Amino acid sequence: MRGGFVPKLLVMMPVMMICVFPFAANQEVKNLKYSVVDNDRSQSSAMLIHKISSSAYFTLSGFYESFDGALRSVEQSEADVILEIPQDFERNLVLKNPQSVMLTANGVNGMKSSLAVSYMQGIAADFVGGMLSAQMPASEANINIELKPYYLFNPRLDYKVFMVPALTVMLLTLVCGFLPAFNIVGEKEKGTIEQINVTPVSRLAFILSKLIPYWLIGFFVLTFALFLAWLVYGLLPAGGFLTVYLSAAVYITVVSGLGLIISNYASTMQQAMFLIFFFMLIFILMSGLFTPVSSMPKWAQAITTFNPLKYFVEIMRMIYLKGSGLNGVATRLLSLALFSAVLNIWAVISYKKTE
Repeated sequence: MRGGFVPKLLVMMPVMMICVFPFAANQEVKNLKYSVVDNDRSQSSAMLIHKISSSAYFTLSGFYESFDGALRSVEQSEADVILEIPQDFERNLVLKNPQSVMLTANGVNGMKSSLAVSYMQGIAADFVGGMLSAQMPASEANINIELKPYYLFNPRLDYKVFMVPALTVMLLTLVCGFLPAFNIVGEKEKGTIEQINVTPVSRLAFILSKLIPYWLIGFFVLTFALFLAWLVYGLLPAGGFLTVYLSAAVYITVVSGLGLIISNYASTMQQAMFLIFFFMLIFILMSGLFTPVSSMPKWAQAITTFNPLKYFVEIMRMIYLKGSGLNGVATRLLSLALFSAVLNIWAVISYKKTE
């Protein structure tokens, strides 16, 4: 490999795995955004909202007059949960009547939403204990706020619904991203690349000839995966098949371009496999596949900006769970298109016809 990149990679891998990945794979969920529908508008409801906002886990997204308005904030990814405080909230606390508060969580990320409910329950219990202990003896402080959770888009928090779209992305990444990496390297090891180098075939035509077959293979694998998801789990993309295939068409060119870049720079299969393993670790652990990106430190979130896998995982989950169409995933799809342009231009430039 040019420049002895493997020794450098032996240094980079421990740095990434020990210094970066523990922050990216953090199981603690933070930076949860919540919207409020305050139907009571009392001092007690304001104190509850203040206590939630003062915690290390929640950030207030905004106040809304109705639940429908708050729901739009969740659909537009501006909030993760909705806190709906009923009328007579303060009155029931004073009269020591049981009080129910509605909490609606975005179930697209099951772990994130379940932890959000758990955190909110702890804060509510602490709020009641602190409020009542200041007003009456502890023996009389027996009021309880019951949080009634409802999970949007995945009411039962079925883990399969959450993981199957992301695993489909992983499958496409493996087939269409890393098989091309072995293609040119294999020709280098066999010596057949020398014959191609002396032909009048342009670099662009050569890269396209390597890219198009895997593009077609990717569509076959995607179709088969969608069929299995329906057959085994009964899952269908709520946002429509057209959105899935258009998004996949862009993503396949992204990962195939990356695979071709790796094959251009690698001299042997071993070097290509080493690079692929390195990139797979980064892509998986910093994609939001298992842990939410929003819970990572700010510097780690900045790194995920350059991870195409993150965008397509979000797109697939939005299509399957939220029923998002092209308008809903347009921003992420545009990011993937930018990745595709940069990586494929790089693949063409990095291919050297003369050895």
